[in-house]
Amino acid sequence: MNYLKKKLIGDKDFYKMVLAIVIPITIQNGITNFVGLLDNIMVGRIGTEQMSGIAIVNQLMTVFNISIFGAVSGAGIFTAQFFGCKDHEGVRQTFRFKLYVCLLLLAVGIAVFVFEGTNLIGLYLHGEGNEAALETTLGYGLKYLTIMLFGLLPFALESVYTSTLRECGETVLPMKAGIVAVFVNLILNYLLIFGKFGFPKLGVVGAAIATVLSRYVQAGIVIVWTHRHTQEMPFIVGAFRSLRIPAGLCGKIILKGTPLMLNEFLWSAGMAMLMQCYSIRGLETVAAMNISGTISNLFNVAFVAMGNAVAIIVGQLLGAGKMEEAKDQDTKLIAFTVFVCTVCGCIFAFAAPLFPMVYNTTENVKHLATSFLRIAALCLPMWGFMHTAYFTLRSGGKTVITFLFDSAFLWCVTTPVAFVLSRYTDLPIVLLYLDCQLLDLLKCLVGFILVKKGVWIQNIVVDSEKKGS
Repeated sequence: MNYLKKKLIGDKDFYKMVLAIVIPITIQNGITNFVGLLDNIMVGRIGTEQMSGIAIVNQLMTVFNISIFGAVSGAGIFTAQFFGCKDHEGVRQTFRFKLYVCLLLLAVGIAVFVFEGTNLIGLYLHGEGNEAALETTLGYGLKYLTIMLFGLLPFALESVYTSTLRECGETVLPMKAGIVAVFVNLILNYLLIFGKFGFPKLGVVGAAIATVLSRYVQAGIVIVWTHRHTQEMPFIVGAFRSLRIPAGLCGKIILKGTPLMLNEFLWSAGMAMLMQCYSIRGLETVAAMNISGTISNLFNVAFVAMGNAVAIIVGQLLGAGKMEEAKDQDTKLIAFTVFVCTVCGCIFAFAAPLFPMVYNTTENVKHLATSFLRIAALCLPMWGFMHTAYFTLRSGGKTVITFLFDSAFLWCVTTPVAFVLSRYTDLPIVLLYLDCQLLDLLKCLVGFILVKKGVWIQNIVVDSEKKGS
């Protein structure tokens, strides 16, 4: 028992270090998701079709957003380890790499949404005898999408800067920028959706304008701060003096980062495909999923922040060559994550029926949303373990393994099951959703084996340099 306690539970200094990283990220994500919930409620107050149209577009936008996350994360593995061994030039070069890749993804994303937006939204619109509501939902979705395209550039730039700051140990500034941005978004939403204090009543268009403007505010804060604090962030000095990246490093980042970026794209696309499978059950399912997903994100910050902590703490320890310490702290981080998620899951399950009550939608949508929320509460500890296991494997540069562990599982197991059950059975949507979520128990088993074996324990910076010499 004492051995288990020593292995899973850290001392006060350990938790102080973890909380110093986790709390700012949790606050930022928590406030962001809470304001996102308020935004969602505001839109939900003006009608189910408006809420569903925005929900569908946001699901599609998530594919772009997470692809950007994957792009910066691939290079970020090297950034954290370069910072751990105090190689500022290495950090600078990974920053440039992120910039190039994100601008490329930006061009691709805009092209896809401009030319295929209508067809993509149409994939989620199902329900016989409800053609007028489906057409209305499509119209609202297209209006929202058109405005949201202007927010892709600041999102991409902010992601490049914020990811680098966090990998260099600066988590407070992105938190502050995020807080300012979400309150700008909240205030503008109130003014522009409902037409308060002399502003025009724009509905879904107002929601999109508010989101886009808030993204420019967030990006501006992060970029200006970074360039004004060169002592704390020396990588930014000369970052644009030359945009050259050594071919050797570029090749290594591509080798390690491409599977990660591909994984994030395929995972987000897989989640969009899952939503499309669920949408076969009708427009009310889309609305209920939107409510459930928005509220679930409030509680998901518990493991999202811990995943960042694993990436930063374990990545820096591996970069410094402290392998045993990295393994020990990773075990404690995973145990702490599961504990926190269990507590949050209990609170979540108790509060689940309360959240849908504030939406102006049908009773059936509210009932479905409550059921989805309770399933999410049940799965929270499982998701926490999977998330930290994923970041553990990623911190050591095992991006091919993370690809197989994450998106390959989603596309080869979860998505085919959802596709078959949604189209070839009459299984109620709640049971369909539960069955698909519980498949992740297999993923937890795989993650446990891979983490315990220690396949992720390596210093990719030093190892790469040795191979190149």
